[in-house]
Amino acid sequence: MSSEIDSSTLLSRASQLIDLARKAGADAADAVVVRSRSQSVSVRLGKVEGTESSESDDFSLRVFIGKRVASVSANPGFDLKALAERAVAMAKVSPEDPFACLADEASLSKSYPDLQLLDTTEVSSEMLREAALAAETAALAVKGVTNSSGAGASAGMGGLVLATSHGFAGSYMASRFGHSVSVIAGEGTGMERDYDFDSRLYYAELDAPAEIGRRAGERAVKRINPRQVPTGKDITVIFDPRVARGFVGHIAGAINGAAVARKSSFLRDRMGQQVLKSGLSISDDPLIVRGPASRPFDGEGVSGERLVMIEDGVLKHWFLSTSTARELGLETNGRGVRGGTAVSPSSTNLALEPGDVSPEELIRSVGNGFYVTELIGHGVNMITGEYSRGATGFWIENGELTFPVSEVTIASNLKEMFMRLTPANDIDRKFGVAAPTFAIEGMTLAGR
Repeated sequence: MSSEIDSSTLLSRASQLIDLARKAGADAADAVVVRSRSQSVSVRLGKVEGTESSESDDFSLRVFIGKRVASVSANPGFDLKALAERAVAMAKVSPEDPFACLADEASLSKSYPDLQLLDTTEVSSEMLREAALAAETAALAVKGVTNSSGAGASAGMGGLVLATSHGFAGSYMASRFGHSVSVIAGEGTGMERDYDFDSRLYYAELDAPAEIGRRAGERAVKRINPRQVPTGKDITVIFDPRVARGFVGHIAGAINGAAVARKSSFLRDRMGQQVLKSGLSISDDPLIVRGPASRPFDGEGVSGERLVMIEDGVLKHWFLSTSTARELGLETNGRGVRGGTAVSPSSTNLALEPGDVSPEELIRSVGNGFYVTELIGHGVNMITGEYSRGATGFWIENGELTFPVSEVTIASNLKEMFMRLTPANDIDRKFGVAAPTFAIEGMTLAGR
């Protein structure tokens, strides 16, 4: 394990690569190694269906000559000198990019905290197999469950090694463990599927496989014999936390600096204005100890800090990398992510901060409405904010969840939805995007 975690050799090769690029004619350069180690086991109906294991250290070199930039990628074992010369040759004939550059030296991280992202627990394939089987067995034991779509367990780690020509050199690794199961309840045309899962940085913090299985089975059984409900307007829709996280992802996409620069966000002209209901805030913090999406520095060597992206309903920040920030006339806030040879901004530990009422109180306050547990399709237009998605869940009657509902569509505009959102207090911060149960008033529901 220690040899897999030690990045000193890779950091040395990255530094050599930069020196060779400078000698070949580059004005500036950075080299990154994206590290990945993973193993997984999948089972179905008590039998192992697949076992997978992978290891990779993927190198990328980015070179700058004036305003020209080029990037190349390679696997371990490549010829350093040849790769550096190829990158420089490519840059010389590349079109100029006025915004591409390394992060300013003054913004580079000089030191960074230990965020405790790595659990070195050794997890064998046999342990993964037993966990997957235990989850499936528990799910199949739930009365009403009739079949399995499969269960899985995984363990792995990933990280970043980064060196730049203006003096940054650093690396980090983070672990990730997971259990999941999906089952079917009911018979014939009345069959319904549901699932449950857990994912953690530390193996000992994972929910027990049997608990995950039980929850998946109970979810599936509750969905048997769904109905359609009549079409209606001004419906209050409550989002279960599983779908609430995806909705917060839409907010993150709308305040991503890259989308703003491309003019593909419906919030592109709303900086400093109210975009959520007063009292609501969305935070982003890359430095949470043991945070699911924490990182000591970003893909350019910049340490981010906790930002309240939307404070008391008012938009305060975009997610910014260096090039995106320059395009917008701003400065990076340490949200750059390496994707292959490119750098683009993204969130870290993002959270819609919770409200004061429990989910039960929120449901009671609705009277009649719709509780969504799953969304279908991709009917979200991030340029206009138009929102229309297929949904399943449960009808709320007299403040209680009653019968299951399927084959309906919920629709509105994200601008209006943001202003009508009321969160509960049940936030679970074990995911990179965290959100509590929340209600949105005034939606249209298309049913029978």
